[in-house]
Amino acid sequence: MLTKRIIPCLDIKNGRTVKGVNFINLKDAGDPVELATKYAGNGADELVFLDISATEERRKTLIPLVKKVAQTINIPFTVGGGISSVEDVRLLLQNGADKVSVNSAAVKNPQLINDLAREFGSQCVVVAIDAKMVENQWKVHLAGGKEPTDLDLFDWAKEAEERGAGEILFTSMNNDGTQNGFANEALAKLVSVVNIPVIASGGAGSKQDFADVFNYGNADAALAASVFHFEQIQIPELKQFLKQQNITIRL
Repeated sequence: MLTKRIIPCLDIKNGRTVKGVNFINLKDAGDPVELATKYAGNGADELVFLDISATEERRKTLIPLVKKVAQTINIPFTVGGGISSVEDVRLLLQNGADKVSVNSAAVKNPQLINDLAREFGSQCVVVAIDAKMVENQWKVHLAGGKEPTDLDLFDWAKEAEERGAGEILFTSMNNDGTQNGFANEALAKLVSVVNIPVIASGGAGSKQDFADVFNYGNADAALAASVFHFEQIQIPELKQFLKQQNITIRL
């Protein structure tokens, strides 16, 4: 039985951690370096850093900030936002990232996944998918959820895996920031479609939501932001709770 992972996410805009609801109404959630340090010390299994406006603003990820965060933590560190080439990834890995997350650029140029997997190995490549339920179908959205596509979530995840992705990070836009629980039905289907780990994102509001995403969504990892940033849930307490529910977790 593989150990389930708890992953705080730092959504970065203008050098600050922010958090919204359904990808809008962003509010400040603190200094990314301070938060990263706290989470690493509190038993987070990994950390994800997403420069959420990099694609939209057509610029590269904030390298100096990535470097600063990497220097303060000792857990696996995934970075995403504005990545569109092998060179972008090489620069991030040189500055402390362990893995990279590609989203919009991979949809627009699927060959990017093949290139990154060949150059750095599949274990380094996380394909992030933001999807929204539209007329009973999960449709992929780009540019921080602002650009709808006709791409089906499950088809795209399967293709990403075939091209060399090592993990899928699925964010339900319908659930994001609502704290009403993860999209467990869609997650369970996604997990059955691909043979690589699936990270669930969007909707964490209680400790029970995390138990449910592992028990019913069959996710390999659960990613959350607000509940950790605003200290509604403490990671050590969450892990104890999950262990009591017989979920395999690293304490």
